[in-house]
Amino acid sequence: MVSLARTDHAAPIRQVGVVVASLVLWALLYSQLDRFSHLVVATLAIPPGTRLHDAATFFAYDTPKVLLLLTLVVFVMGIVRSFFSPERTRRLLAGRREGAANVLAASLGIVTPFCSCSAVPLFIGFVSAGVPLGVTFSFLISAPMVNEVALGLLFGLVGWRVALAYLGFGLGIAIASGWIIGRLHLDHWLEPWVRELRIAAPDPELGRGVTVAERIGAGVDAVRDIVGRVWYWVIIGIAAGALIHGYVPAELLASIMGRGEWWSVPAVVLIGVPMYSNAAGIIPVVEALLGKGAALGTVLAFMMSVTALSFPETIILRKVLSLRLIAVFIGVVATGILAVGFLFNVLFA
Repeated sequence: MVSLARTDHAAPIRQVGVVVASLVLWALLYSQLDRFSHLVVATLAIPPGTRLHDAATFFAYDTPKVLLLLTLVVFVMGIVRSFFSPERTRRLLAGRREGAANVLAASLGIVTPFCSCSAVPLFIGFVSAGVPLGVTFSFLISAPMVNEVALGLLFGLVGWRVALAYLGFGLGIAIASGWIIGRLHLDHWLEPWVRELRIAAPDPELGRGVTVAERIGAGVDAVRDIVGRVWYWVIIGIAAGALIHGYVPAELLASIMGRGEWWSVPAVVLIGVPMYSNAAGIIPVVEALLGKGAALGTVLAFMMSVTALSFPETIILRKVLSLRLIAVFIGVVATGILAVGFLFNVLFA
């Protein structure tokens, strides 16, 4: 009996030790992504400076990055779901005023410097944990579009007024779009497997006696289930983004943005949606475009469309959302971006 007791006490300690070691390994792998991507591309003997080299480097870096983020976030959310039922999570984050939760989620997005595809894993975790759909969209929009890196670079390029205005409008789009989508009550347009995950979350009253080992097991099970369902969508999406990243001509974009016609704003939004980059990556392009005489509102609309609405992102989201819900998401956010583009062109003409 003594030996058995020791074994029972030792098992959770070993599991915690395995988790800590895994997290250390995760951090080590994540810190070496840049070196890994360059090593992979070097083994392919692709001439440096070519479009193929840029596309291959992008793919070699972002694929393990997003998969690592996906695994970590889903594991953590799996543990969280062992504490809270979907209804309790909704009450915790939304309370009596869902609008306040949209503000909180959008504000959280500012301090998470994810590109759109990197924010999708956390979006999946939120949805599967029962967070209101509109709140998750507020985070999904804000995280790639507004962050401290983007604001710092904008401040250095065009001044604090524009950076502050971008912050305000970016948050406004994220909050308003998420609130509108939440008011439409489109949860039934989630994919069936996501709805099943939400229903299957344990009841908090029944989870009080759950052991540490069982909570860790819940995280591992979540990784097996969710990552196993979406990993190939992640790779397809990043591959599409890498091709666009390496082969879209910047000269064409600059010529369209510099004309100043009313249709330039919707035109660049249509051009920006299929592209894929994070805010820090697109801001140097913004600087170059402004230097060539492009209108500020048009350029910022392009930047917002690239970071908040991207074709690779929609490919990944397709595993979670129906096509109708994706269309609503794109339509609501694109409307907000168009409004910002036109308004900036008037204010900073």
